[in-house]
Amino acid sequence: MNKADLVDEVQKQLGNECSKAHAERAVNALIASIQKGLKKDKEVQIVGFGTFAVKNRKARMGRNPQTNQPIQIKASRTVGFRAGSSLKTSV
Repeated sequence: MNKADLVDEVQKQLGNECSKAHAERAVNALIASIQKGLKKDKEVQIVGFGTFAVKNRKARMGRNPQTNQPIQIKASRTVGFRAGSSLKTSV
């Protein structure tokens, strides 16, 4: 499922009174709110769905797959997701 499919599903869930543009604004608002929460609190928990959390990756050695030369990979920050129990049981 991509973002367009998600917008279509939200529109279908909200019913006939919801336009596609309104559903897209709702999806965009949710995504923006999660991003803002991660920047501010480093974690966003949606009970029954899961938790998004900022994770720090340490610097490490890797290999260039084309030349097989070792390269240094910088430390970085990424976002992880842990599924909630309701999501786990539904899948």
